[in-house]
Amino acid sequence: MQVQTLRDYRIAPVEQAYDWKASALYALGLGYGANPLDESELSFVYEGDQRAVPSLCVVLGHPGFWLRDPALGIDWVKLLHGEQGFEIHRPLPPQGRVRSTHRIVALEDKGADKGAVLHVEKRLENADDTSLIATVRTTLFLRADGGQGAFGEAPAAPTALPEGPADITLDIPTLPQQALIYRLSGDYNPIHADPAIARKAGFDRPILHGLCTMGLACRAVLQAVCDNRPERLRSMFVRFSKPVFPGETIRTEFFRQGSQVRFRARALERDVIVLDRASAELAD
Repeated sequence: MQVQTLRDYRIAPVEQAYDWKASALYALGLGYGANPLDESELSFVYEGDQRAVPSLCVVLGHPGFWLRDPALGIDWVKLLHGEQGFEIHRPLPPQGRVRSTHRIVALEDKGADKGAVLHVEKRLENADDTSLIATVRTTLFLRADGGQGAFGEAPAAPTALPEGPADITLDIPTLPQQALIYRLSGDYNPIHADPAIARKAGFDRPILHGLCTMGLACRAVLQAVCDNRPERLRSMFVRFSKPVFPGETIRTEFFRQGSQVRFRARALERDVIVLDRASAELAD
C-alpha cells in the first residue's frame, strides 16, 4: 500500500439525481411493504405522501470502488466493510438532486499481521442550494495492508453494549430474494447474487449486502422507537460482525439510554450477532 498516495488521494465529487421510484426501490430492498395494510410503512414505498428511509443517504452519491486504483497499492480483495454511520442534518427528501464530496480522514496501522483501518467521510448536499443533508462515515478494514504507516486522527471506537436483557426486541424476516432486490439500488457485487462467486469467496450461497443489513436496522429503529417517523432519527452507527444470508430473520435488541438507543442485531436461525455496538440518536 502506498500510504502517502492514499493520504493525498482526492476522490472526485459525485452528483446524482434520484426520483420517488429510487426511494421506493431502496425501501422495498429493506422489506418495506410486506404488510400492505400497514400505512406507516406504505409511505416509504408509495408515491402518495412519500417519505425516504434515512439510511438511503449511505447509497446516494456513491463514488464507486475507488480503492481498486492501482496507484494506491491496496490489496482490495481482502478488504472488509467494518463500520458505517450517518448523521442527518435535514430530512432526506424522497426525490431530488444531491452532490457528494469525500474525504479520507485517517488510517490506523494495527501491525504487519493485523491489517489497517481506513476512515472515510462523505458529505451529502442538496445540489440545488448546497445545504448539507447528511454526513456519512465509513470504516474499512484492510486486512492485508498493516505495518505500513498511519495518518490522521481516527474517531473513538464504539463502547460495548450494556449488560442485561434488552428493553425492546423486534424481529424482521428477510426474503430469500432480498439481496436481488437491494442490489438494484446500486451495489452490483456478484457475491450477493451469483452462487458460484459466493462459493469462491467462502460462502455456500450469496450473502446480503452489509448496507442492506444496516438498512434493516434503520427500519427496526424507526419502527421500535421512532413511531416510523424518519424525522426523529438524528444519527445511526453500526459495526458489522457477521454476514446475513437472505431469508434469515433479524432480531434487533434495543437498550434505551435517554435520547440515545444502543442496539445489536442477530440472525435468529444461526444465533449469531451480525451488527454490534450499534447506536442511534433520537430527536424528541
